[in-house]
Amino acid sequence: MGFLEYQIRLSHYPSSLPLPTMGGEHTATVTHPLPAAFSDLLPHFLVEPDDVYIVKNKPVTLTCRSTPATQIYFKCNGEWVHQDDHLIERTVDPATGLPVMQVKIDISRQQVEKIFGLEDYWCQCVAWSTTGTQKSQKAYVRIAYLRKNFEEEPLGKEVALDQEVLLRCHPPEGVPTAEVEWQKNEELIDPKADPNFFITVDHNLIIKQARLADTGNYTCVAKNIVARRKSSSAAVIVYVNGGWSTWATWSACSAICGRGWQKRSRSCTNPAPLNGGTACEGQSVQTSACTATCPVDGGWSEWSKWSACGTDCTMWRSRECTQPAPGTGGKACQGLDLQSLNCTSEQCPQTVSGAEDVALYVGIVAVALCLTLLLVVLVLVYRRKKAGLDADVADSSILTTGFQPMSIKPTKPGNSHLLTIQPDLTTTTTSYQGTLRSRHDMAQKFSMSNGPLLEPLPNGSQTLHNGKLPGEPGDFVSRLSSQSYFKTLPRDNVNTSYGTFNFLGGRLTLPNTGISLLIPPEAIPRGKIYEIYLTVQRKEDLRLPLAGCQTLLSPVVSCGPPGVVLTRPVIISMDHCSDACPENWAIRLKKQSYEGSWEDVLLLGEELVSEPYYCQLEAETCRVFTEQLGRFALVGESLSMAAAKRLKLLLFAPAYCSTLEYSIRVYCTDDTQDLIKEVMQMEAQLGGRLIDEPHVLLFKDSYHNLRLSIHDLPQAHWRSKLLTGYQEIPFYHIWSGSQRSLHCTFTLERLSVSTCELSCTLCVWQVEGEGQSFSLDFNISKDNRPLDSDFLLVDNSTPALAGPSAFQIPYLIRQKICSSLDAPCPNGADWRLLAQRLKLDRHMSFFASKASPTSVILDLWEAQHFHSGNLNQLAAIMAEIGKQEAMIFLVSDGEC
Repeated sequence: MGFLEYQIRLSHYPSSLPLPTMGGEHTATVTHPLPAAFSDLLPHFLVEPDDVYIVKNKPVTLTCRSTPATQIYFKCNGEWVHQDDHLIERTVDPATGLPVMQVKIDISRQQVEKIFGLEDYWCQCVAWSTTGTQKSQKAYVRIAYLRKNFEEEPLGKEVALDQEVLLRCHPPEGVPTAEVEWQKNEELIDPKADPNFFITVDHNLIIKQARLADTGNYTCVAKNIVARRKSSSAAVIVYVNGGWSTWATWSACSAICGRGWQKRSRSCTNPAPLNGGTACEGQSVQTSACTATCPVDGGWSEWSKWSACGTDCTMWRSRECTQPAPGTGGKACQGLDLQSLNCTSEQCPQTVSGAEDVALYVGIVAVALCLTLLLVVLVLVYRRKKAGLDADVADSSILTTGFQPMSIKPTKPGNSHLLTIQPDLTTTTTSYQGTLRSRHDMAQKFSMSNGPLLEPLPNGSQTLHNGKLPGEPGDFVSRLSSQSYFKTLPRDNVNTSYGTFNFLGGRLTLPNTGISLLIPPEAIPRGKIYEIYLTVQRKEDLRLPLAGCQTLLSPVVSCGPPGVVLTRPVIISMDHCSDACPENWAIRLKKQSYEGSWEDVLLLGEELVSEPYYCQLEAETCRVFTEQLGRFALVGESLSMAAAKRLKLLLFAPAYCSTLEYSIRVYCTDDTQDLIKEVMQMEAQLGGRLIDEPHVLLFKDSYHNLRLSIHDLPQAHWRSKLLTGYQEIPFYHIWSGSQRSLHCTFTLERLSVSTCELSCTLCVWQVEGEGQSFSLDFNISKDNRPLDSDFLLVDNSTPALAGPSAFQIPYLIRQKICSSLDAPCPNGADWRLLAQRLKLDRHMSFFASKASPTSVILDLWEAQHFHSGNLNQLAAIMAEIGKQEAMIFLVSDGEC
């Protein structure tokens, strides 16, 4: 084709613009003007070419549309595409009247493969107008493919019930990147429909807690626009190890009389072994020797002598079946046990009715009347004595008797005391001590006789001395002896506190656990004495049914006995390990029913004042108000992945090491005092000691595991025996809260016994989450740093306190405060202002539902401030409210 012919074929190119070349550097210019109205507009693109993939040998089409444009051409990889390869279409936009030009080109696989391996194949659209040019975005053309072989395929596993399962999958290389899905027995797995499955961002499948139904063949499927590949199937078998049932009752003795045998059996059905699980170990049948008592047939005794002849002229004699008495299934005596015989006429007495009979009848009636009057007098005396125990407490010594757990002993002759009361003589509480009376005769003292909170007691004074009974306690003890215990409990649990309480209340504490039970005054009905216990359950003894994102946030606490009658709520205090963001949680209080099942009795934030339960959640402590004793636990359900639990990280190492190996144990436990105490006691038995201050780690509900690693060991003296870069604790072992004493051990080896200096960095972090590090530098043979496990176990409180010694506020002063603040005040200077000053106004509706709102507020104050309570601060708050009588709090021990 000559030069002239080439110019004619390109007659549609715009003037003064470069043209595509064919076999040389030829250009041509042609005039194709725009209407004058659009001559000053630059072209803009209505459609730009997009990235595309060539599947197999099918060409792809790139489209470009612009307005106003005189010409549009494609340039691919820096070279113009030949005019003959363009499909041009010209239209006019009916709305604007602007000319619209659309151009399409086809790209084949051969064109792309020419530059394959050098750079990506790309095309760009260039549009011209009389004003200038515009270039579109680059569109990349790639050849799609998906290789056949997976880079990593899932492997079959045998796992125990409830264990976490991880199946790995790395899909084949492909363009575009393959999407991954999982199948179980050729059926698609949907984690939204079954939250027990979780697919990670790197395509691995996690079965959170293996169930029997999860047994099957699992396949990883990779697919893109080219193909769909399947991995080889991985067989997951969930097995169950067998467990023995309880022993059946012993069978009857094989012998009817004398020595024989009896047996009992059990079966391996609790649970039965499944899918290759181990069978039960031990015997299924037990035998034991027994001795059956032989039956004894009864035998008659000798007949008694004949009775005197009666008025009916009959006499009697009897015998008994006692020689021997029948026993062990023996036969009873046969025959009569009573005989009668008519008397002779001489023996039969003659009866004559006369004046003697009348006198006898009158005497019987008189005796009956006397007995009736005596019974009425005894009933009246008994009622008066019983009412005496509930008399006005202001003149009774029981108000000031802080009696401790008491025992009832048999009364000795001459001793009128039925109860032995053990007053607490060592208590250090700051309750009021001294004489309660008017102080008109003391200089620089305020008078207490004119205030409504406390008036002088009649007949002088009554002295309160921290549980010490003044004067003769005989009246109180004799009245108290008529009361009865609710139940006697076995004392065999080291994690349990016991106490005996009456209407004065008291407190039970489990030292170094953060767990206590406050029994307010008047919570136990008057006339009743209860023996109450408080205990913390070990997690391995109980398994709460947790589902989904639920986790145990507190210890499982029991108090009882269940079923006792309470007239007002008691307060259980226990630690929790949730973060300080309640919006991330749905926290429920669970209680175990009599049948053993766990029930939700309260949802925090949606409490009903009509229910017998209420809860205040503080930063690290939970206060549970309950009118029913039982077993309780706090369970949280995360509402977002930002929800976090507080973990306490503790590092222990041997106190003495004589070998080359040296182990560092890292415990990761919920941040509650009872679990920390358990770790401390365990390490004390192992001979370990704390080697650094404990750290707190926020562990989020992000399904990511906890990793632990050790760094910066001096290689010239030490080496780690850990084969991998880090150790890992699965997420669900921590989140469930049911695993006890989770820890990892780092075993180090020193190259010489003389090496004693150890320095390293130990890191603990959650994948894609928060972390903590410990910088260690000490001498393992003579570590003199002031670190000891005992520094965390500093609670020396008495396990059981009864009566006034259990409270900061004296009983009489408490009564006066309640009577002063319970009644509504027009200016608001009542219990509502007290709750506001104590920052308890969130619970106003709960306080208002009680007969005495002030007493419930003071109960909560007592539960919060038993160790750190300051009566002067409470008195200052009372003064702010306008109750100047609260100055009675400021009486010092010296003034008393």
